Order: sequence, then C-alpha cells, then structure tokens
Amino acid sequence: MRFRRHIPPIHEWQLPSLDARGAKRWGVALVSSLVAGYLTAYLVVFPAPLLRGHQVVPRVLGLSLQEASAELRKAGLQVQEGGSEPHPTAPQGTIIWQDPPAGVSAPAGLRVTLVASDGPPKIPVPDVAGLDGSLAQRLVTAAGLTAAKVESVQAAAPRGVAMLTRPPAATVLAPGTPVTVVVSRGAPTIPVPGLLGLAQADARARLELEGLTLGTVTRRRTADAAPGTVVAQRPAAGTLAAAGTVVDIVVARSPQ
Repeated sequence: MRFRRHIPPIHEWQLPSLDARGAKRWGVALVSSLVAGYLTAYLVVFPAPLLRGHQVVPRVLGLSLQEASAELRKAGLQVQEGGSEPHPTAPQGTIIWQDPPAGVSAPAGLRVTLVASDGPPKIPVPDVAGLDGSLAQRLVTAAGLTAAKVESVQAAAPRGVAMLTRPPAATVLAPGTPVTVVVSRGAPTIPVPGLLGLAQADARARLELEGLTLGTVTRRRTADAAPGTVVAQRPAAGTLAAAGTVVDIVVARSPQ
C-alpha cells in the first residue's frame, strides 16, 4: 500500500505575516549573519586585506634585521630602520619593535619602521676608591658585574683599602663583565733586611719578624757559598716595602 503526501504548489505557499518590528528584526539578523560570515571567511578561512592593493603587515619581531627586511619586502612593503635600543632579554640585533604592528592592513609600498635590540643595558663600573677591599668587591657584584680578582699595590692608603678598579670607575660595560679591584698593600715603610749568607729557615724567620713574607725559593749550584744559604734576594736589602711584601730568595746548592 503506497501513501502519497500532498505538498501544495509553491505559488500557494503563504509566509507568515510580519509587522514592521518583526521585519526589522529579520533584516538585522540577516545582515548580521552576512557580516559574520564575511569576517569568518576573511579572518579565518581566506585571510586577505579588505582593500585591493593593501597588504597584511607580517610579524617580524624576534627576527634579525636582514630576515625582517626580507619578509617585509616579500609582502610588498618597504623598510625603515629606526635604530636600536637596550633590551633586557632580546639578543643584540633582533627586532624588538615594528610600526605598523603585525596584522594591520597597509597599502603596498608602505614603510615599516623597525627597531633592533642593542642587547642588555650597559652598566657603569661603580666608584669604590677608599672603601674596604671586600666591600668594594661586593659593590661591583651588586652592580651586575663580576669581581674577577684583587690586585695589590704599595700606596699611602691603609692596607686593604681599595684604590681603583680596572677598567676605571664609570666605564660602561655589559652585564657580567669582569672587573679587577686594586687594593693598597700599605705604605712602603719597612726596610727589607739583608738575607745573604743566612740559612733558608733563618731567612724566613727574619722576614716574618719584620712583617714580610718569604716568597719563591730557587736553588742554584754555586761554589762561592755554603749549600743551603741565601746567595740572592729580591727586593734587595734596604728597599722600603709595605707590610706583607713577598721577598724571593735564591739558595745555594752543592756544586756537585
């Protein structure tokens, strides 16, 4: 048994009647649907500039200047260098700012300004002259630099006081750059005693008694002195030295 469903001809169809307010609502809904569909197609499915002859500015942040310039020229845009600025994290030479920004629709041939990173901000070497040596090192480290080592010089300042830095104070350096702190060994007021002819142990005791330090001991064969005795010293006897100055000696060995 076959059932047949009766569908009236299209000319007999009747649409529900709409008043002015209902027609307006239907019109707004239809326009909104069309706009939403176009934007979806433009932004998601087929992204393209709204106007003919316009280009979408590509994102070039993080690229090198050479790479960024190539990307922009490929998009039909021109490049204008905007210099460089310090940046705490971006490597030197990479792009950190562009104008117009990425995603903007721009006419072909528009100049895009690029600013590159100049690397982390430079740090001036602090002035630590006159401070205790250990404090001077801590200040150098606190400034973002590296206290590499300590050197000492004879000076009129008290022992252990910072005299200067290498590089000098106010020099602008990259973060972590090594800086040497130079401290005073004190004024050269102690005459170096004569050690020639003394045994090595006696020479050490004599230096320590004067507030000096025995340094390198070199042995040399000689027939002119008793083995084990000092035959040369540096600094020479009578030289004024600061407390703690190192004195090197040469000790005679048996000529055999």
